Amino acid sequence: MSQSRQINVSKTDVPIIAIVALAIVFAAGLFVVGFDQGHIFSVAFGEQAFEDLYIHELTHDMRHAAGFPCH
Repeated sequence: MSQSRQINVSKTDVPIIAIVALAIVFAAGLFVVGFDQGHIFSVAFGEQAFEDLYIHELTHDMRHAAGFPCH
């Protein structure tokens, strides 16, 4: 006679790779919202990006709400 066994595996842990990916997204978002002063667009627009501050202006109120001083 053959016997069959059923094995139940419950995975409730969050995978480490998901935590690492979320941390990277968080760090990139924090840089963009809080610390970018034209750095991202300077790759394409050069020195003009440091004067225009597109991301700074688009996230201006969110910066203040998060406690970042910007002027």
